[in-house]
Amino acid sequence: MTPEDLIAHYELEPIPREGGRFRQTWAGPGRGDGRPEGTAIVALLTTEPGDCSALHRLPGDEIWHFYLGDPLRMLLLAPDGSSRVIVLGPDVLDGQYVQYVVPAGTWMGAWVPGGGGVGWTLFGCTMAPGFTFEGYEHGDAVELARLYPDRAALIGELGRA
Repeated sequence: MTPEDLIAHYELEPIPREGGRFRQTWAGPGRGDGRPEGTAIVALLTTEPGDCSALHRLPGDEIWHFYLGDPLRMLLLAPDGSSRVIVLGPDVLDGQYVQYVVPAGTWMGAWVPGGGGVGWTLFGCTMAPGFTFEGYEHGDAVELARLYPDRAALIGELGRA
């Protein structure tokens, strides 16, 4: 499989501002506040330059799921000032996750590291209540680097104007 095969098969489209490609695969019934009860997407990132999930945060928990390809690295910047990098991938006995919950209000960004493998990751994200673009907050790399100076280099790589 190639990224082009997956893009065609899933009819993936560019993710506005954030980067990568996606398709919504499910949206639950609407709620009184206009949000769906839940949403699910399938998404693709590659090792191509600039292809990353740019730093962003959401108002609700988001569950990330690993499906196929290379392990995916995620930078997580918590509201309490702590940070960590986790890896979504198949090697669960060596600390990788096939599913990871990113808590509401956490800045997150993801990328496929180069250096071998197939050069792409197919993954999914699920939210309940569901995702809406109005809830998406795009990260300011300069401000985030100031708040999380130990992660400034990664923040610079995952920032997008």
